[in-house]
Amino acid sequence: MPAGHSAADQAARFKLEAEQAEYAARTAHEMHRRYLAAAATEARLGRMLEPLEEQGFHILADRLWPGSRNANVDFVIVGPSGVIILDAKSWGDVHVHDNKVFQGQTEVTDRFENLSGLADRAQISLAEIGMAPGEIRVGAVFMGKSRLHGYAGGVDLIGEDGALDYILNRGARLRPLEVDAALGVVEDLFRPQPPVTTHTVELLLPDVIMPISASEPVVSVHEIERALLASIEALPIEDWMAFLHPDQARLARRSFNGPSRIRGAAGTGKTVVGLHRAAYLARNQQGKVLVTTLVRTLPVVLSALMERMAPDVADRVEFVGIHAFANGLLRARGIPVHLNDRAADYAFDAAWEQVGAHGILGDIDPNQHYWKEEVLSVIKGRGLTRFEQYADLARAGRRRGLSLESRKAVWELYGEYNVGLREAGIHDFADIILLAEKSLRANPLDGYSAVIADEAQDLSCSMIRMLHAIVGDRADGLNLIGDGQQTIYAGGYTLAEADVSIQGRGVVMTTNYRNTVEIADFAASMVLGDEFMDIEGTTSKPDVATSVVRHGMRPRVSRFNSHKGHDRSLIAQVKSLISSGTSGGDIAVLTQTNFVAKEVLEALSIADIPSMSLTDYDGRTTSKVKVGTIKRAKGLEFKQVLVARASAQLLETAWSSTDEAAAERRELDRRELYVAMTRARDGVWVGVA
Repeated sequence: MPAGHSAADQAARFKLEAEQAEYAARTAHEMHRRYLAAAATEARLGRMLEPLEEQGFHILADRLWPGSRNANVDFVIVGPSGVIILDAKSWGDVHVHDNKVFQGQTEVTDRFENLSGLADRAQISLAEIGMAPGEIRVGAVFMGKSRLHGYAGGVDLIGEDGALDYILNRGARLRPLEVDAALGVVEDLFRPQPPVTTHTVELLLPDVIMPISASEPVVSVHEIERALLASIEALPIEDWMAFLHPDQARLARRSFNGPSRIRGAAGTGKTVVGLHRAAYLARNQQGKVLVTTLVRTLPVVLSALMERMAPDVADRVEFVGIHAFANGLLRARGIPVHLNDRAADYAFDAAWEQVGAHGILGDIDPNQHYWKEEVLSVIKGRGLTRFEQYADLARAGRRRGLSLESRKAVWELYGEYNVGLREAGIHDFADIILLAEKSLRANPLDGYSAVIADEAQDLSCSMIRMLHAIVGDRADGLNLIGDGQQTIYAGGYTLAEADVSIQGRGVVMTTNYRNTVEIADFAASMVLGDEFMDIEGTTSKPDVATSVVRHGMRPRVSRFNSHKGHDRSLIAQVKSLISSGTSGGDIAVLTQTNFVAKEVLEALSIADIPSMSLTDYDGRTTSKVKVGTIKRAKGLEFKQVLVARASAQLLETAWSSTDEAAAERRELDRRELYVAMTRARDGVWVGVA
């Protein structure tokens, strides 16, 4: 061995160790500098947030990420405007472009993925107490930056000057009781940071910091749910209509890998789930969410509720009646449309007189209304173009069987009616849907990521096909919400006829949160033993709620020999409810015809009781009694429902007839009464005259 070799080796070793030590020192100093900067940044943001505590906010600082032993989140804020997760950033040379974040020329958007995941984790936990996904937000605050606004990777990006506005701009969305419930969940989810010691500093090894044992909750989930229900019941009905129960919250954010269906008995909260689902999809998908239905009042009401509960995405959710949507689409595309419902009625009357009234159809049933339903719902509602399609059609929803000869006569009536429409140069409502569907097939529509169809059981087959054409089979694209038991229109369809499959993507809601046990039982007598052809193609009995969580007064039925006596009692009932503390705006008088609704409005006016037609109701809180047809009330809720001038025959349980058309009509009318009764949350009065 050459002399000095060992000393040279030692010198090389110590030099290497010295270089490693110098590198470690430089790294430590750099980390020290960065953490000091981060600490100063967090401290400054913390001082900015302190005044919020006087306004009912809880500021939780330096909390562990769920499941982590060392990673921390800077701030979790719980207060009237929801739950906000904030991360303070002290980055220099940062800018946002096209939903991407850059430091200098380097894109760093992926650094926000974990932060975005915190919102998902918080949503899951907070859904257990009924908090909607939209009440949880996550943001990054860039300290020292002004006029910085953006969105990337699921995270809101805010400059220092916009931090407080970001927290406060949505107003008071949570009540004190809801804030307290959310705080309990958040404190348990985001555990406090353990005190830093020399042991925890030791390279921050994951196995050094021991997990903290979970503490017992102050109150049970059941107590929280009961308290939440009690608090919301005292508020105007519009607040109740936007209230989401824990089980419903989980369903609102559930993902489906194709077209889906949510169904359940009346009172289980299908519409409110659809409303919150629309907000959730709008936040998590590109493009707009279309919410549509056959009920003309419902879109306006739902739009107002969305403005109250999720103003941040209200402009990305479009609420429109299905005929208005189709009509707007055609006009936007320059396709001529001449909708004239009254002239279309005249055209059918002429066709009936020409080929129906004095032939086989008139012999079977002289009431042309039945045959008009057959033409509009069964034939045009499916878009049938050849008699062969109609000849062996199952005619879902129609009880009267038709021979081949009878069907030929119906087809002739259909043809004569269409000729009359063409000669008059007009369209009916079914034409509008068929034209829109044809246009969408030829030229798909961009801009919509999802479609939610409420009261889907009332839509026609061609309506379902039209909506399906907008989004196809994409994940969470087509969402059908409804209850076959609440079908109140003649005819029907199956999803197979519309070429839509929901295999494995159907959910049944089973808990009735709206009605009391007494109302639910009373209404159920209207559909006792009822069977119907469900849109999934099976003959079904009604979905029954396995649990009804509230109790109340028994519904009342009052019988009268005259309309005058009935109306006097109706006025007395309304006055009694108002004098006992119920706001007029929480009371609805529902009727089966527009004629009766008009007379009720006149009677209330004479009695100096402020009232309004449901056709004018826009979902905003009012002190006026709401009056309208049951069809107009579908999807809506009220604290008290008074059913005016109900038919005594419809309330009789013992009834028989060999006329299948009459039986079908009676079933539809009794379902309509069922719908009216189940709109009530607290009380039902039925006047029979």
